[in-house]
Amino acid sequence: MVTFFFTLFRLVRGIARGLRDPEFRALFIVLIVMLAGGTLFYSNVEGWNVIDALYFSVITLTTVGYGDLHPTTPISKIFTVLYIFIGIGIIMAFIERLATHSLRHGGRRKASAETAEAGEGKDL
Repeated sequence: MVTFFFTLFRLVRGIARGLRDPEFRALFIVLIVMLAGGTLFYSNVEGWNVIDALYFSVITLTTVGYGDLHPTTPISKIFTVLYIFIGIGIIMAFIERLATHSLRHGGRRKASAETAEAGEGKDL
């Protein structure tokens, strides 16, 4: 359970740091708009409550797809196909930028620690 909270903290911290980058911020906003749009669409067209519609939007874009919810109308099926093609690219670009920011920050911290250790060794 501690590992879960540590990972969640690192995710939130990575997003907070990434929001300083204009490209990351734009992807984050587009991702939120995509999730909100999918949630509103499925809520209105399929008649799902907001939580179920958001849940379906997230599992669809992350390609998890449990199968417990699925579109039932032809317009929902067409929307879902387009939603997947557009949304997967957006979420992958977002994850790539998040990973880049996390690795870049982690790399700086590691490099600083190595520099400090190297400096300590020279004093001997």
